[in-house]
Amino acid sequence: MRTHTKIAILTGLALATAACDRGKPGPGGLERGETLLQVSATGQNETKPDEARFGAAVVTFAATAESASQLNATKMTTVIAAIRALGIDEKDIQTSNVSVSKVEWGPNRGKYQASNSVTVRVRDVTKAGPAIAAATGAGANNISGPDLRVSDPEKASRSAYASAFKAARARADTYAEAAGLKVLRVLRIRDGGIPEAPVTVGMYDRPAVAAIEQAAPPPVMAGTSESTAQVSVDFALGPK
Repeated sequence: MRTHTKIAILTGLALATAACDRGKPGPGGLERGETLLQVSATGQNETKPDEARFGAAVVTFAATAESASQLNATKMTTVIAAIRALGIDEKDIQTSNVSVSKVEWGPNRGKYQASNSVTVRVRDVTKAGPAIAAATGAGANNISGPDLRVSDPEKASRSAYASAFKAARARADTYAEAAGLKVLRVLRIRDGGIPEAPVTVGMYDRPAVAAIEQAAPPPVMAGTSESTAQVSVDFALGPK
């Protein structure tokens, strides 16, 4: 997968001169005459999402709870079949909510409302739009998403880790040069972790769904998903 990398640096700098007795290593592994430099850096990596997830729900009303449930089940079965017809595997369609309740207000007051929601995982972003259109065309009247993701975030973020460390080392070299010193070795590396940053595009409510049913599949643009890695590195500095 092709990636583009850019670097942003957040630096927290602390300098401390080791005072060691009899040549023994001081705090953090410093030796006599060495200086501790602590640098924090952030590396970023942009990767094109390769999968999408969206929610599809069917909401129905009827005079009795049983009738509302039966009508809902029939429509949701049709919706799932339409999604499956696009080649989406059964394991990628998961029920997320089923409910039946009596309506106490509004135009459907006194009736029963049945709702069934599924979450759909589309492993090809180009099929996300057609899948949404298929769901609404088959009877889904509440759509949310799509949520665009990278299926293997760890793989996608490896260059972000490398960029973060390279940024920390470059900043360490700059400070060492300015102080008339040089970087001797790395004492400690602390991983700051990678926050996941999925891209969420839009949400469709019932009025909007009516328009989708009569139109072409909604365009879904993959864009890029950004991974950010943070690292803190302790360096030992010494005379040139």
